[in-house]
Amino acid sequence: MPGFRFIASASVLTLAFATPAFPQESDLARVREEMKDLKKNYEERLQALEKRLSDAEARAAAKPEAAAPPPPQASAPPPAPASPIRDAVNAFNPSISLILQGTYARTSQDPANFVISGFVPSGGEVGPPPRSFGLGESELIVTANIDPYFRGGLVASFTPDNQLEVEEAYFQTTSLPAGFTLKGGRFLSGIGYQNEIHQHAWDFQDAPLAYKAFLGGRYQQDGVQLKWLAPTALFLEFGAELGNGAAFPGNDRSKNGVGSTALFAHLGGDIGESWAWRAGGSYLRTGSRNRTYDDLDSTGATVTNSFSGRSRVWVVDGVLKWAPNGNSTVRNFKLQGEYFRSRDHGDFSFNTGGPAMTDFLRTSQSGWYAQGVYQFMPRWRVGYRYDALRRGTVDIGLVNSGALTLADFPALAMHDPTRQTAMVEFNPSEFSRVRLQYSADKSAVGGTDNQIFLQYIHSLGPHGAHRF
Repeated sequence: MPGFRFIASASVLTLAFATPAFPQESDLARVREEMKDLKKNYEERLQALEKRLSDAEARAAAKPEAAAPPPPQASAPPPAPASPIRDAVNAFNPSISLILQGTYARTSQDPANFVISGFVPSGGEVGPPPRSFGLGESELIVTANIDPYFRGGLVASFTPDNQLEVEEAYFQTTSLPAGFTLKGGRFLSGIGYQNEIHQHAWDFQDAPLAYKAFLGGRYQQDGVQLKWLAPTALFLEFGAELGNGAAFPGNDRSKNGVGSTALFAHLGGDIGESWAWRAGGSYLRTGSRNRTYDDLDSTGATVTNSFSGRSRVWVVDGVLKWAPNGNSTVRNFKLQGEYFRSRDHGDFSFNTGGPAMTDFLRTSQSGWYAQGVYQFMPRWRVGYRYDALRRGTVDIGLVNSGALTLADFPALAMHDPTRQTAMVEFNPSEFSRVRLQYSADKSAVGGTDNQIFLQYIHSLGPHGAHRF
């Protein structure tokens, strides 16, 4: 109690100096009594102050619980603030989509025996799907911007026989000046019109016969592609490609340098508000070394023949689209066609597994198709396609010399394949499609293959817009 002692001492001194000298005994007793009362009062006041302090501290300790705010209403949670870290992570997530396809097929001829008579087999997946129920190609598509200068994409195909194939895996520039774009890796070549369109976006279940005969279904490049888009009101695009030439009509030659070269040019525009068009021309040059295929000789024995030489393909394409006032959601029409010419020149070997015979082979062949697809009401489309191939000139040195006969090359028989196809589609949404297709296929010598396909296509996840 230092404060109390100080006050008491001060009071004693004050009384001492204020009291006259030589005080009486009664005065001293009175002073003692007053000091005693004063001490008692201070003790009582001090106890009262200590009690008030204790009570105040107790209330302060109990106040947070008593004054706690009510919990927020569950019906109106505030929106979570944007997290810079989370946004940065999402910025690096690629766009992923999955295409599911399946087909029920009914054919009058065994799909395993499919050939295009009069043309060297490409070895590609050009035949009809197997009979009965079966899966089509399921495609996994991953795309994203890499940085401000590049974007990348991967299209992987899961085949019905449980194989995984890389259809496309490429990078592409996004900021080259003056309308230039560079693409590298594996990609669908820019030649023709349909070649750059993925299979699930085709207007029919299968590819035109010309694509099957001259490109093995479609042409892929492992290489680089440079495009230039002219800064004009008219769509004007030029492109050049350099590749390894491993795809049909070439093959893997294990050579240094460039194995294939492709050039193409496209132009297009609008006609009023309802019509749009595009036309183009393309050129492909590649080569082969011991590109083989199996055939039967005149005795019916299986033989393996090979070609080594140069192949060139020219393509002229055109497409015309109509949509009333540019609105294609209700009605629209699409007319599409392409013309192919192919030439091969090189050495042709017969029966490479036995006593091989070699001489020259020169071919000059052509083919074309035209198709129209009409959406007559929302969700419903109908279409028709006509295919024709011309065997043209097939000059075989071994036949010209009399060493063999044309019967030893049944794959190159005198035949001009044709095919007519009709289809009807129902599209419940932009992510689903069901297609019924019928084809009268005369690709092979010996009759018509009547083909009926019931196909479904479903798209999962974000998917970019298809090409014009």
